[in-house]
Amino acid sequence: MTVQDSTISQPPSHPVVFLGAGPGDPELITLKGRRLLDQADLIIYAGSLVNKELLTGVQGECFDSAGMDLEQILKHIIAGYRKGQKVVRLHTGDPAIYGAIREQMQWLDKEEIPYEVVPGVSSAFATAATLKKELTVPEVTQTVILTRQAGRTPVPERESLRNLAAAQATMCIFLSVSMMDKVAADLIDGGYTPETPVAVVEKASWPEEKKLTGTLANIDEKIKASGIKKTAMIIVGPALDMESTIASKLYDTKFKHEYR
Repeated sequence: MTVQDSTISQPPSHPVVFLGAGPGDPELITLKGRRLLDQADLIIYAGSLVNKELLTGVQGECFDSAGMDLEQILKHIIAGYRKGQKVVRLHTGDPAIYGAIREQMQWLDKEEIPYEVVPGVSSAFATAATLKKELTVPEVTQTVILTRQAGRTPVPERESLRNLAAAQATMCIFLSVSMMDKVAADLIDGGYTPETPVAVVEKASWPEEKKLTGTLANIDEKIKASGIKKTAMIIVGPALDMESTIASKLYDTKFKHEYR
């Protein structure tokens, strides 16, 4: 057998794709993401977190990873890759934020299997859009912190909500709504006032989306009354206060700027 024959006999190798599905609305996946999903032969998606409408009409075989552990997920991915299949690992939101892709990529590195990561719209930004809020406000806050409360997954003490609160920035707090009483207490202990505005959005961009607004003093009570228990984003900070009339300098007639 010639070298050329040997090459032809090998299945085509397409890199594994870690794909951000976006926050839920099937139209909020990127154009590239939609194309890769439609072309995939094998799709392993993140259970109830991914809107099933994204999978309507796809040609690939689909597996729900909700009941799988890491080894089972990787067995599917590796087997598909070695068959020459186009494999997509579909994560909710953007896979770079609490996407648990690091350990999957490390496993593929050991197997010398190529992969790529395609970003998606984070639930943090879908939440801001639902609330019609800008997370950065001139002279109020120019910093956005993406974080979570410590739970079953620990958080380094230097990154505790109490310590991060000292920045008085906008905080987007993931995976923590079931601990809202502790979240509020830690933020107040760290420096936010009890009157600091808070917004909570469950399943941002989904048809069943719910949203609440309040303050650190009363948001826990409102959440308990609403029945919101999970898949919700918490946004905290002075940027949520719409009374500020300070405008960005970007389009100020007196402000000279090279790029707009």
